[in-house]
Amino acid sequence: MSKAVFITGGASGIGRASAIAFAKAGENVFIIDIDIDGMNAAVDEIIAFGGKAVAHKADVTKEQEVSDAVSRCAQLFGSIDYAHNNAAVIISKSTVNCTEEIWDKTINTNLKGYWLCMKYEILQMQKQGHGSIVNTSSISGLIGRAGDMPYNVSKSGIIGLTKTAALENADKNIRINCVCPGAIQTKDWNDRVIKKLGSLHPMNRVGQPEEVANAVMWLCSDNSSFVTGHSLVIDGGRIAGEW
Repeated sequence: MSKAVFITGGASGIGRASAIAFAKAGENVFIIDIDIDGMNAAVDEIIAFGGKAVAHKADVTKEQEVSDAVSRCAQLFGSIDYAHNNAAVIISKSTVNCTEEIWDKTINTNLKGYWLCMKYEILQMQKQGHGSIVNTSSISGLIGRAGDMPYNVSKSGIIGLTKTAALENADKNIRINCVCPGAIQTKDWNDRVIKKLGSLHPMNRVGQPEEVANAVMWLCSDNSSFVTGHSLVIDGGRIAGEW
């Protein structure tokens, strides 16, 4: 029987790869994002190969919009078996150069947004008696990176949020984990940027969104049934010698 998968930030990058991977596995995918065109393109691609997906515009920083999105997904598919929280912004600023506006935008999207999504996902999963959640953090949540202060703080916070919620729900048949990717290729990067970032990884390349999506699927599945509160690093060995 198909599972229902709730995915935030599914219009592009890791979120889109996750949506496609789950749909190819036969699951029902519910995508939320503020990028309507990107969401619709992802849904069209999924439907084209025979998968099932729904796009729903919602801002993860708005509690009512998150609550409505979770409710709609549960109503459409009968449950939310898996959730992948992935919506994020990346704004690089140092501690002294960061403005209040940048801080608020980054923390509201990357941390408050994850909390709001988890709040309503967990409430639904507690009601149905099962579920698995995977959050997208980053190696920036595990190591310091000069010049990326608000992003580092938000990604560190996601790891703390994941561990806390995992402990709160460990006896409720709900598992909560996170993935911590290194540099992952996006369509906006040129060859020079990809080569430079790739050289930072012992594998001498950047990762692909599909490689993170595969890890997300594993963490959601019963194959990881004894794993909760875990931060899975997917970085080609980049921080193995630092962390």
